[in-house]
Amino acid sequence: MKTLLTVFKKPTGLLALSLVLILAGSWLAGLFNTSFYKVDVKEISFKADHGTLHGLLYMPKGAGADDPRPVIVTTHGYLNTKEMQDAPAIEMSRRGYIVLALDMYDHGDSRWAGDIKVGEQFSTFWIYSQFDAAKYMYDQPYTKKDADGNAYLAVSGHSMGGFSTLLAMYMDEMNALQAGHRMIYAGISVGADYSYAAAVAPQDQLTAAYGSRTVGMIAGRYDEFFFNKSDEEKTAEEKAVVGTVMRKDFAKTLSGRTFLGLGADSAEAAQPGQFYEADSGEVKVDGQTVRPSQTGERILYTPNQTHPWNHFSRETTGDLIDFYAHAFQGVTAASQVDAGLPSGNQIWWLKEAFNFVAMIGFFLLIVPLATLLLRLPFFKRAITGATAPLAKPLGRGQKAAYWIAVAFSALIPAILFPTLMDKQPGGLHALTVAAIVLLALSVVAAVIGFARSGGSPAIRHIGIGGSVLAAVSAILWVLFAQADGIVPLSPFFNEPTTNQIVYWALVSACITAFITFGFYYFNKKRSGASFADYGISLKPVAIIASLCTAVASVAIGYLLLFAVQAVFGTDFRLWTFAVRTFTFEHFVTALRYMPLFLIYYFVSAIALNADTRSRKGGYLLAIFLNVGGLILWLIVQYGFDFARGVALYPAQALNGILLFALVPVLVIAAVYARKLFEKTNNVWLPAFVNTILFTMVTAANTVMFWNLVR
Repeated sequence: MKTLLTVFKKPTGLLALSLVLILAGSWLAGLFNTSFYKVDVKEISFKADHGTLHGLLYMPKGAGADDPRPVIVTTHGYLNTKEMQDAPAIEMSRRGYIVLALDMYDHGDSRWAGDIKVGEQFSTFWIYSQFDAAKYMYDQPYTKKDADGNAYLAVSGHSMGGFSTLLAMYMDEMNALQAGHRMIYAGISVGADYSYAAAVAPQDQLTAAYGSRTVGMIAGRYDEFFFNKSDEEKTAEEKAVVGTVMRKDFAKTLSGRTFLGLGADSAEAAQPGQFYEADSGEVKVDGQTVRPSQTGERILYTPNQTHPWNHFSRETTGDLIDFYAHAFQGVTAASQVDAGLPSGNQIWWLKEAFNFVAMIGFFLLIVPLATLLLRLPFFKRAITGATAPLAKPLGRGQKAAYWIAVAFSALIPAILFPTLMDKQPGGLHALTVAAIVLLALSVVAAVIGFARSGGSPAIRHIGIGGSVLAAVSAILWVLFAQADGIVPLSPFFNEPTTNQIVYWALVSACITAFITFGFYYFNKKRSGASFADYGISLKPVAIIASLCTAVASVAIGYLLLFAVQAVFGTDFRLWTFAVRTFTFEHFVTALRYMPLFLIYYFVSAIALNADTRSRKGGYLLAIFLNVGGLILWLIVQYGFDFARGVALYPAQALNGILLFALVPVLVIAAVYARKLFEKTNNVWLPAFVNTILFTMVTAANTVMFWNLVR
């Protein structure tokens, strides 16, 4: 065992281990993705009415023009990509259905064709994606149809993909009134109610348009966004809560009961998981009835889940399997011998597990790869002279100040997280005042230090330190006072959530810099510390060599990813955290954000190594410093939600979900900051690696409005 551990401690051994994990994990993930090669999975791209749509087509062996099958089009929600639909895609394709897992417009590899004005970006992708994809699939010879041309095609989607699903059936009915046939036979939304879809048509007309179709909704009881009571239904206590992150029961709301066909006057309690015969109501256009009411089946599922939990749930996947089995009862192809597999028989989670194994291998790869590159003639110039560990605090007062600073550094980015992510005016005003106070105190310290130095280096350091802190305070003042102008959504910065994270990162970097500079000038400097001890090398050749090493390391890692995708059809992911391939537009967008993220990762690398390098358990302490506060934020946020029914921050719906991917990024970044520093004795290599790698990961995994215009 010791011999094996010794091998893996060497860069060549660790590199070999990472490659084994990547290849073995990817092969096994691909095996389950294709249901042991019983399903052909391929990427397709096609022109649609509003742009180019991209997706993964799951085609069971034998299905085709000579053996048409029922088809399912399933799609993701805001920020996500087609891979988030792995569970229904795998499970339904192994049961013989043809499945298209779709990238909505401006997500993943799909692109909206026309220009989009800033401010109108949310009126495009979710409205048309699902219906445009359904029209394409309807025209395919492998889609099963009846004698009148009605297709046996179901639509489904999560979150905004759910809105797109609800609207697709409405649009299909409007089209069917002219064409004489329906393209969509059934539909089920996941994590979506009528709050957005009602912007296109009121709920009564949406449900009327469903007619005789079988329609379902999966409404999680802890969904961060939807399935809330209307204002008229809320109690006074519920009205006092500002936000939607709370416990809910859609089956008891008027909207949910109306969906099931239970009117406001009905005393019957809605039962989740039960099909109801519902009269759809009349379809009207301009107040005129154009189609009489029809009877169709409706069902609600209400799992005890949050919004993103739906993606990663055997229960929700089982509900989807049961829904499709019921909706397509009697119309499945005779060749679908596995169509009756029970809903508890699921393998998708094994695909996800091996995706995770491959992702572990990917992140293990970077350090040994960089270590081996540092042995090459030019790359090794990234290595500078050894830096002495900064002196530990000795007295009780110094130790107390150190741990207070550690706790403050870890917690303040989390405490300010809601304010910074949403640029809340009230919180920003308070922070602006705080920055002005810090600026004034720093200026006073600088004046006193320079005025009373009298040749004393210690006093002069106070003057210099005060000046530096004044500069950082001034930057904070600008960041708070001019928040709306810092990384606004624009044709240049075209990813809304990335803009939020960048702003949070810039402020966090400045706060960390203020604390670090404060300790340096008012504490460490007196012990003989210098900037060199922080690993801040100013040698141009070391900086350039570090950049080249980082670029080469990340590029080789991504080349492996592209190769894995081409061979096995998989990437590296776990739940909402993913390393996926990217397009040219993603790459260009990432380049725009990298200089801003470099500020954060550079300051972070300095602080983490300065505060933890000479301490026992330094890696764990580095992780705590980098992300401990945000982890606590998540625990408290959802702990309150599950325990008392209302989250600590009930208005923080999307931002809390973003942390499920941001937290692992910052954990890995902390480890890289320490490990790569040990290889070079300076902060440049870890700063560049973290910037390039995690900016690329972020840019490729969120909505990108590549065609925004002013």
